[in-house]
Amino acid sequence: MRKGKTFVISGPSGVGKGTVLKMLLEKRKNVYVSVSATTRPARLGEEDGVHYHFLDKGTFQDWIAQDAFLEHAEYVGNFYGTPKKFVDSAMDEGRDVILEIEVQGALQIAEKRPETILIFVAPPSWEELERRLTLRGTDSPEKIQERLQRAKVEFQSADAYHYVVINDTVENAAQELDAILTAEHCRVMERMAIIGT
Repeated sequence: MRKGKTFVISGPSGVGKGTVLKMLLEKRKNVYVSVSATTRPARLGEEDGVHYHFLDKGTFQDWIAQDAFLEHAEYVGNFYGTPKKFVDSAMDEGRDVILEIEVQGALQIAEKRPETILIFVAPPSWEELERRLTLRGTDSPEKIQERLQRAKVEFQSADAYHYVVINDTVENAAQELDAILTAEHCRVMERMAIIGT
């Protein structure tokens, strides 16, 4: 059985990463989406262990001390991290793993595991990103401006990624993600190893 690959998806808050991933998962069943741990409060409708592992700051610090994360970072006043054990077990089962994490964490993982494929999801325009953040209705105007400032920093790291997907429409972005997953499993060395040459 082939081992799964790890794909990291990043992009500014409000770009629509979650919506694109949802559509991708309707096409691909053998994919595990990593559930991050966070210290931010749960939003309405979010469930512990499904959307995030919601931890208090003390527990999060304990997990760091135990080296239980592939990566961890602070973002807009809260901590986020990717638990190792769930990612590794899914890959061992032959499933591809998708991690939806911010840029700082993505670069940490790429340093530890260079075989990780990095995908940056970008909006079609800056104005569209601001519009989406506003329409989402979850943040104050001050928080939106904070997220936009953070997005400018994130864009500066986009050239460290292997692929950029423009989320002009959810359908197009999901189709491009699907194509990237397929292409990464068609690499020459991997295919030749399967054939036995």
